[in-house]
Amino acid sequence: MKYLIDFIETQQIETAHIYPDLKCSPIEAKILQFLCQNFVKGIEETPVLDILQEIFEPKGYSYLNHLSKVKHLMDLGWIVQISFGQIKIQEVSKLEILNASIAPSIGLLRLLEEGSMEVDLPDIKPYTDHLEYLQDQFDVIELLHKMSVSKQGFTDSSLSLGRTKNKLVLLSQRIEERLKITDEPIVVETFFTENEFDEKEQKIFLALLKEEYSGGEGQFRDMNTLIELISIDEYDKIRNRALLEDGSKLISEEIIDYEEILNMFGGISRSFYIQEDILQKIIHPNKKKNVTKLKLDKLVEEQEIFEFIKPTTDLSDVVLHPKTRDTLNTIIKQVDKDVFAKLKAWGIKDKRKGIDARIIFYGSPGTGKSMTAISLAKTLKRPILSFDCSKILSMYVGESEKNVRKIFDDFKILSKKAKVDPILLLNEADQFLSSRTEGAGSGADKMHNQMQNIFLEQIEKFEGILIATTNLLDNIDKAFSRRFNYKIEFKKPDKKQRKRLWHFMLPENADYDEGFSVDKLSKYELTGGQINLIIRNTAYKVAIKDESLFTTQDFLEEIEKELGSSFDGDKSMGFRV
Repeated sequence: MKYLIDFIETQQIETAHIYPDLKCSPIEAKILQFLCQNFVKGIEETPVLDILQEIFEPKGYSYLNHLSKVKHLMDLGWIVQISFGQIKIQEVSKLEILNASIAPSIGLLRLLEEGSMEVDLPDIKPYTDHLEYLQDQFDVIELLHKMSVSKQGFTDSSLSLGRTKNKLVLLSQRIEERLKITDEPIVVETFFTENEFDEKEQKIFLALLKEEYSGGEGQFRDMNTLIELISIDEYDKIRNRALLEDGSKLISEEIIDYEEILNMFGGISRSFYIQEDILQKIIHPNKKKNVTKLKLDKLVEEQEIFEFIKPTTDLSDVVLHPKTRDTLNTIIKQVDKDVFAKLKAWGIKDKRKGIDARIIFYGSPGTGKSMTAISLAKTLKRPILSFDCSKILSMYVGESEKNVRKIFDDFKILSKKAKVDPILLLNEADQFLSSRTEGAGSGADKMHNQMQNIFLEQIEKFEGILIATTNLLDNIDKAFSRRFNYKIEFKKPDKKQRKRLWHFMLPENADYDEGFSVDKLSKYELTGGQINLIIRNTAYKVAIKDESLFTTQDFLEEIEKELGSSFDGDKSMGFRV
């Protein structure tokens, strides 16, 4: 008890051993000294009015000017107001504490017992392995968690918060210094650098890694707890939620994922975890993996059925009819946690988190069906596997039925091997979807009907997103029509949409004559695919001129050729903005 005795007996308060740690003025330290003197005499709580009248001039009311000193000591966390309920120090005014009683805080008593708030850390030495490094980082996570609890703002929390901040700063500096003198690369630090993690992303990852090492389903998997670790205030919490929402870097790059579980209040909670392949790299950095995750594009190269398409445009790049865009947004919002919770509660969806949608895009060639499908994949951050249905009959004669089943079987195999959920795009699906022949007598008719029956069966069982494109909807078999959740028509663009398409597709770095008019060009009823073709053909013609200047007439000549052509079935992939 030498530090306590030293503090209550000293005449010169600045010479007390604990004075530097108090971070207060000599007069404020005198208030604490008087409070502690009463405490050791068995007086657990002392009225503020008695303290002020004892230490300061009792005549008149000048002692009231020193109420701010008592409030400051409360803010520092050295004293607590005695009350029946827990009071937040930010809510206490100076006059409110005049007739209150106060006592030394637990923090002050601990300081008087230990004699210092300095944190003793071991000498700075290089890390011998990644486990030493992780232990320091896990200590950082614990300190951040303590701070998030202390930030609730209760009366005895300010000192705890200050001490924790001090430890956090010292430990963070120590980690940096140890890393500087460590020769061997630390696998986690290398991983952070390769993935260009910012500080908040690093803290989220380390918190989840701490859970993996502890082997439990603890507090650091919860979304709110993770956000608390990296947030300063309520506004910061709202902003930081984006780091753990769908589409964030950590989730879209398949570094972490989550499970949605029903909590005790009937809502849906997210429990986060690190992806298994990433986790193994961190936990066993020197272990060679026998099985590696295969990339979908490499797998597709080894077969002849599908084309792998890596989307470069999303739905914001495509000119769409407002109703079409609304329908696509409805599909996209299936991944929203609140929407998913409602659908699950209504019995519409099971525990599967992904989107289940079987969609028909129908309309004239060149209206953007294929490109919209590809752009939807980009928006959902999914790869896309495309199959040209017109090829099915050109396969081995007599095996078309088997090849229909093979489309879906191979799609499942590729998805499973690559551990992804691609979109299946069936282009030119007219012959699959057309009405079946009643009373078919020829072998060709029987084969066609059998092929359609298998196709119908596979659509019924399909999980995920399937998009079929067709030019005609009138001839679709009713049995197929019922199996598709969404039937979206792609109409030819109106004048307003054509004007947008011309503006977005015209070369940006080209020169145009003074009389050039997009209004004149947009009068012609063209699809997006036709506009794209006309612009390309015009560009080839203008490029060979000595003065490469685009004129309205150049485009009108190409429009006349296109509208006069019998090749109306241009197979453009669509159009972008």
